[in-house]
Amino acid sequence: MDPKKLPVPAGWQAPAPLQYKHLTATILNEEDVQEDLAAVNSSRELIRRTRGGSWPAAELTEKDNLRDLQWHAREARDGGSFAYAIRNTEGEYVGCFYLYPFGMKTKWTEELSRYDVDANWWVTADAYSRGDYEVLYHGLKGWMEKELAAVGRPWWSNAEIPT
Repeated sequence: MDPKKLPVPAGWQAPAPLQYKHLTATILNEEDVQEDLAAVNSSRELIRRTRGGSWPAAELTEKDNLRDLQWHAREARDGGSFAYAIRNTEGEYVGCFYLYPFGMKTKWTEELSRYDVDANWWVTADAYSRGDYEVLYHGLKGWMEKELAAVGRPWWSNAEIPT
């Protein structure tokens, strides 16, 4: 497997929007910069705890976040990875989910050879307290089986996996 690309068919485009209960997923892009910045910076400790890893290690700046969102949009356009912004029915930005090839967040190992994609997500502290972390996980599982099946078998790399 190419560590820089997901195993999707040539020309495949990630579907959007995706809907599950009161949550809607759209492809993350630079227009989301202000909402994403506020969401990440308000929930850094929770994101590190639930998603695992060291990101975000420090408060993000608008410039750095814009660069990240432009990179995510370019990756989605090129099929290298996919990132989605999550909003609730009130339009509140509540988090993100990512579909990465192994080697970006999670190092590929022989043990992971039965999986095709590293799937992970985070929500804001407010969304977490409302139960949206678990709701989003169940939505992701359904989307991966149906709308995102072309991406392959997900390995859920979050440190906190709901039951």
